[in-house]
Order: sequence, then structure tokens, then C-alpha cells
Amino acid sequence: MSITLYDVLGIGGVVVILVAYLLLQLDKLSAQDWRYSAANGAGALLILISLFFSFNLASFIIEIAWLLISIFGLFKALSSRQR
Repeated sequence: MSITLYDVLGIGGVVVILVAYLLLQLDKLSAQDWRYSAANGAGALLILISLFFSFNLASFIIEIAWLLISIFGLFKALSSRQR
């Protein structure tokens, strides 16, 4: 088994999502903080890039949903900061 650059990107995306969730659980990051949504979105995007080269439909569906929800959260967080 050889690990490709795209595998590394996907694993990096998983790490980003897990670290964001850990920081949320440790009360170091708020779910309303734009950085939480940005980290989740970036992680999902990295995983989607890896899926382009090694496709899995179930993973693709969850990552698209994760990315869209993260984008919504990011816009919500940024718009509440401007008020």
C-alpha cells in the first residue's frame, strides 16, 4: 500500500475536523466562532479533494453536506460579527 499526496490531504482534512471538534469539547472554541466553521469547511474540502482520486459515494455525500453546513455556519458567524 502506498500513500499518495491525495491520501495525505484527506488525512489532513480529517485531522483538521477532529481538532476543531476537540477544541469545541474543551471549550477552547465556540460553535458560533467563525474559525470553527472555517476549520470544518477546510477539512471537508480536503477530504473531498482526496475523494476525487479515490471515490466513495457515501463519503462524498457526507463531505458535501459537511461543507455546505460549514459554509452556512461561516456566513452566519461572520454576519453576526458585523452587527
